[in-house]
Amino acid sequence: MCNLYSMTATRETVGKLFRISHNRMAAIEPKSAIFPSNDAPVVRRADDGERELVELSWGFVLPQKGLAPKRVTNVRDDEVRSSSFWKGSFNERRCLVPVTSFSEPKGRSPATWHWFALRGDEPRPLFAFAGIWRSFNGPIKKDGAPVTLDVFAFMTTRPNKLVATVHPTRMPVPLASPEAHGAWLNGTPEAAYELVQSYPADQMEIVQSGSDRKDLG
Repeated sequence: MCNLYSMTATRETVGKLFRISHNRMAAIEPKSAIFPSNDAPVVRRADDGERELVELSWGFVLPQKGLAPKRVTNVRDDEVRSSSFWKGSFNERRCLVPVTSFSEPKGRSPATWHWFALRGDEPRPLFAFAGIWRSFNGPIKKDGAPVTLDVFAFMTTRPNKLVATVHPTRMPVPLASPEAHGAWLNGTPEAAYELVQSYPADQMEIVQSGSDRKDLG
């Protein structure tokens, strides 16, 4: 389960890859570490159908009776079409989450954090996680006042052989091509679900390992 990633590309690079008009892009800054509940860039369809770049809060909010609400950052591929918590967002509000690397820990006390990136002509090429989003209204802290915010989560599936050396059960779903980006944002739920696959292990690499919980590259 991925709960740490980076997005160190420039605003201009994000706009070019995801084909977003300059006037529809929020002012974003590169981030070497993004944690649950952080605000992070997301590409989604605006009300008029055009793409926009916005910053949303990472993690759907799951109320828990008598406890603080829980932030749920990942959605499993075997639950997204059946769970009422996820299904509506998958059918109606898919988004792209810009990423340059993601991290999984191995071991404890201390953990070793392994950072994964896609292979390409440059270090840590920009890609997207297959995401979903929704609007939330309610408390995000125990006994807190209601707030309104847009939140996102992204898909996970079975790991490829590389990711499985660190996390044996799940990995995020990368979308690397413009065609995949368009199909995820605009396709039918059935067409979008066909994109939920493990990324080829030979097209990924571990770019950093150690105690750092941010990508230093």
